Amino acid sequence: MKIVVCIKQVPDTANVRINPETKTLMREGVVSILNPFDNYAIEEALRFRERLTAAGISASVIALTMGPPQAEAVLREAIAMGADDGVILCDRAFAGSDTYATSYALSLAITKIGDVGIILFGKQAADGDTAQVGPGVAAHLDLPQITYIRKVESVDAHTIVAQRMLEDGNETIKSTLPCVLTVVKELNVPRLPSLKGKMAAKKAAITTWTAADLGADLAFCGLNGSPTKVMRVFSPPERTDGEIITGEADEAVAKLVAKLLPTIVGN
Repeated sequence: MKIVVCIKQVPDTANVRINPETKTLMREGVVSILNPFDNYAIEEALRFRERLTAAGISASVIALTMGPPQAEAVLREAIAMGADDGVILCDRAFAGSDTYATSYALSLAITKIGDVGIILFGKQAADGDTAQVGPGVAAHLDLPQITYIRKVESVDAHTIVAQRMLEDGNETIKSTLPCVLTVVKELNVPRLPSLKGKMAAKKAAITTWTAADLGADLAFCGLNGSPTKVMRVFSPPERTDGEIITGEADEAVAKLVAKLLPTIVGN
């Protein structure tokens, strides 16, 4: 069984810049890091491999990303942690992809990899914060999904039982494989790369696939193939100082009502 963990290189949060013409993130020449949530997805992929191997099931972990050539760095981080292989989708045709176009390209790559039983994502990317790509891949591949996983109770060659985090509790779900999973940081503690892993990562041959390699329809790729359109990007206005109402409870409430009432009546 192949376990694919989809990861992303994101701008360091202190260095986010927007292209004023395309309204997309500027990545070239910007300090970038592995999406923090993806560390937990990589760790769980490695744990899945260990569980399955212990049960006599052959398994391997493949790290998959999409981005410019510099995004190879996050694949090497995953290999240093213990992933077996890395694949990057790198083509100008993918530039400016929204979550729909990104999930489309990733789903084609996963199909090309073949024999994939588990597909993992961090719960969301630190730059877009949409949490849409994992579910988007599940939709493109017509696979079941379990999102916001905080605990994996069991996994074998055919099924997985996992506990997902909700706003007001937890929910335990059993699913058949293959399945798409997104994970939260409460799931595990990511391991540190070993010296042997770092050496292997430096020497690893990274596989590069273009849109043509995937047989992608360019109508669904990149900026032009993205249904999401950013019309305007701006910084929010600075917040003005608030007003603190003091006094006994009854007195404070009366003051607050007196201030709010004209606004309410006016609307």
